[in-house]
Amino acid sequence: MYHIFIFIFIYILLCLTLILFCFMTCSKGKTPRRHGPKKASNIDKDPVGVYCRIRPLGAEDEECCVEMISSSTIQIHAPDGLKANRNGEYKETQYSFKKVFGINTTQMELFEDVARPLVEDLIHCKNGLLFTYGVTGSGKTFTMTGSPGEGGLLPRSLDMLFNSIGPFQAKRFVFKPDDKNGMEIQGQVDALLERQKRDSQQSVPKTPSSRQKAADPEFADMISSEEACKSENVDEDCCYSVFVSYIEVYNNYIYDLLEDAPFDPIRPKPPQSKILREDQNHNMYVAGCTEVEVKSTEEAFEVFWKGQKKRRIANTQLNRESSRSHSVFTVKLAQAPLDADGDHILQDKNQVNVSQLCLVDLAGSERTSRTRAEGSRLREAGNINQSLMTLRTCMEVLRENQMCGTNKMVPYRDSKVTHLFKNYFDGEGKVRMIVCVNPKADDYDETMLVMRFAEMTQEVEVARPVDRPICGLAAGRRHRNQVFRDELSRRLEEQGGPSNADDHGLLNQLIESLPALPPCELVDPADDQTLPRLMEVLERRHRVRQMMTEQYNKTASTLASMLQQLDGQISAKETFLHDQRNRLGEKDKVIINQRTEIERLEKKSKTLEYKIDILQKTTDMYEHDKRSLKHELETREQRLQRELSERRRMEQRMHGMVTDTKLKWEKECERRVNAKQLEMQNKLWVKDEKLKQLKAIVTESSGGGTERPEKPERPSRERDRNIGQKTRGGGQAVQFTDIETLKQECASASRYSMSG
Repeated sequence: MYHIFIFIFIYILLCLTLILFCFMTCSKGKTPRRHGPKKASNIDKDPVGVYCRIRPLGAEDEECCVEMISSSTIQIHAPDGLKANRNGEYKETQYSFKKVFGINTTQMELFEDVARPLVEDLIHCKNGLLFTYGVTGSGKTFTMTGSPGEGGLLPRSLDMLFNSIGPFQAKRFVFKPDDKNGMEIQGQVDALLERQKRDSQQSVPKTPSSRQKAADPEFADMISSEEACKSENVDEDCCYSVFVSYIEVYNNYIYDLLEDAPFDPIRPKPPQSKILREDQNHNMYVAGCTEVEVKSTEEAFEVFWKGQKKRRIANTQLNRESSRSHSVFTVKLAQAPLDADGDHILQDKNQVNVSQLCLVDLAGSERTSRTRAEGSRLREAGNINQSLMTLRTCMEVLRENQMCGTNKMVPYRDSKVTHLFKNYFDGEGKVRMIVCVNPKADDYDETMLVMRFAEMTQEVEVARPVDRPICGLAAGRRHRNQVFRDELSRRLEEQGGPSNADDHGLLNQLIESLPALPPCELVDPADDQTLPRLMEVLERRHRVRQMMTEQYNKTASTLASMLQQLDGQISAKETFLHDQRNRLGEKDKVIINQRTEIERLEKKSKTLEYKIDILQKTTDMYEHDKRSLKHELETREQRLQRELSERRRMEQRMHGMVTDTKLKWEKECERRVNAKQLEMQNKLWVKDEKLKQLKAIVTESSGGGTERPEKPERPSRERDRNIGQKTRGGGQAVQFTDIETLKQECASASRYSMSG
């Protein structure tokens, strides 16, 4: 009995110590993501890893324009009937990638080369981005998601992650998102309360204990057991938790595919778009996005397929199930080291680290002339092409800044897709792109554009992620703790531990500790030695029993006093805990008030952001109208300038014509005046002759002479002019009158020509 009380006393002390330690070390403080070391100016960079995957042709008789000539090079030639240059020759172009996967490449081979290193980095606290790019119908969704029996990169990445960290996962709600792209770490009591609340509501399915098939038949048997893989370099001294989120970017708006919005059958509401924000580490995240904690590959499949059913797809001329939005599936891994004993998570918020892997399925670029899209399909295609064009522009500016040393602003904000992945290109991590190619001849033009973009993207460099040690504690803490527990269990089993203690065994041990009885057989009535020896032994045994009883009573009284002291300490601790609970209640009220204020501010912020968007759109409209009016004004000014110049040329030409006509008429007038003067002079000469003859006749008749006067010579033109000027009388008046009349006619003719 003495050993039993000692063991009970030690067990009670251990329990009380453990309870006090749990209450004193539990923490509800927020645990933001640990700041990384400051980046050096000469930080190492790696180029974006670009891979190419060729899809098999749909039919054997289809014309092929893509040929794989090596493991890293493909050749594209123009299809028949399309001349690639002016000389009428077929143009062949070669493009090189980090690796080219042919039509016979399996999903497992693709995963081993492309996605497996990203999962390894995720486990080692490094971020990663993997996205598929190509024209519509080139196999992007199949590469990322896969099909039954041929799981894609996403399910294989999840399977490898859970196969690697499965034994080291923390219990649910130990890690909790803080809605600011960080993680809170909760104590065991708070996590237990969260789990009990979850179990009572049964809103989250329990983690299966073994590998089971996914609930949906389309995701059944995606990965066979032979293809399952795991990472061997997992830190066993850490606890891990996996959170997944699933969003889509549709018409440049972000929607949460995992959000459980209440359905109103009378007035259904459309899903609300989310807003991009920047956390304290300058990383972009979707505010208010649902993050689900998953504990197995099957549970992650169920969450993914739940969001996949909400994703927008449509039937087009080129693809029966064409993705009409960009989907982003984010796997976030939170990890924290164990304490020095290897029992519980270290309650140090600076030691919590969060890494994430984004798996992006970009919608395919398409030409509306081929898809014959109309209405909403046309608007979707326009937004898809615009976002992909913004991605190309960002890559071009990044490459120019890195190669030429310029500092141009990268237009990340022009599209939600590029804005969301801003920190991957400006920060550190690995970025990999899979270019999916459909080799049929009809996609030749689109394939050439995709190849040019891929060739340019390979020249963009991203900062190489660095290793971050989590803590400075000794390695192997979890293993040593497990070995200690196994050894303690083994010894308790060997000794018949406290739960299997046998009172008969203890009684036998007590009996064996008493003095042995001598032989008590009496063969002679006169024997006077056996009975005295027996009495002596019995007296000794009685004294030993009395001593044991006294020692037991002393031990019991000591234990009772110690229990009373422990009761007093427990009551004091309970009072202290009560006070602490009251203080925690007050803190909770303060937190609730602060959360209410935060929600109010967030609503106000959303309203202001909405107003800013409206003002931005209005500003864009006004800017567009301003540019249109400015262009119209410039056009009219140019037209007016042309008309003025034309009018000047017309005036100059008319002025020249008037001058020529004036000179012509002046000459004509001068000629007519001269002719008239000559005619007048002739008339005057004729009159003079007649007068002379008349004078001669009169003289002859009066004088009676027979001599005939000589005939006067005809004066020259100069003489006629002189005579005309000296002559006075009727003939001169007639001459000047005719000349003036002629001059007036010439002047009127000149004015008529000028007015004409």
